Amino acid sequence: MRNLNINILSFLIIIGLLLTGCETIQNTNKSQRGAVIGAAAGAGIGALIGKKNRALGAIVGGAVGGTAGAIIGKKMDEQAKKIEEAMPGAEVVRQDEGIQVILDENSEVRFEYNKATLTSAAQANLDNVVRIFKEYPDTDILIVGHTDSVGSQEYNQPLSLRRAQAVTNYLVSKGIPSSRISTEGAGKLEPRYSNETAEGRAGNRRVEFAITANEKMVQEAEQEAGN
Repeated sequence: MRNLNINILSFLIIIGLLLTGCETIQNTNKSQRGAVIGAAAGAGIGALIGKKNRALGAIVGGAVGGTAGAIIGKKMDEQAKKIEEAMPGAEVVRQDEGIQVILDENSEVRFEYNKATLTSAAQANLDNVVRIFKEYPDTDILIVGHTDSVGSQEYNQPLSLRRAQAVTNYLVSKGIPSSRISTEGAGKLEPRYSNETAEGRAGNRRVEFAITANEKMVQEAEQEAGN
């Protein structure tokens, strides 16, 4: 499991907020300031990151910050560890108050060229994460589909969306409420590997999860933090 740190960008955005002399920020306590600054910083950074990595951008953009964010982060640490244990081939990235899960050929959740059909092996591996999603019901799940670089973006974008939808449909069929899940397709715009080799193209035909706190989890964390 990796922890991604983007403190420099956070620092620059926070400095910008402080220099404005915003009365709203000045008249809040430390915990409240942490939440306001954390959320604002997260939204700004999330928008920037989202242009290159939709799943990660969604996580950073939804940051709550402050003490409530720390409480959420602890719960996400527990969930991320369980996902990593259940899906050893997946890349699990803990960032801020969310989890990015990258499912490519290493996790056996793979797609054949020009296909959006889940293999039996992919379904079996998704069963492992279904159990964890049920154990932690107070999260939202963004599923982003991806393709390799063969063909135009106009062709690959809907193909990537069908891949994300195939995973969504399977999770829903296993009892995960559809209200928790949203889907997007990135097409070929966010490669993880070089598209110059067959192995790299296979790795780019993937889906990614962005797991974030839902409104209920955020409200409970804020109450626990005394905000």
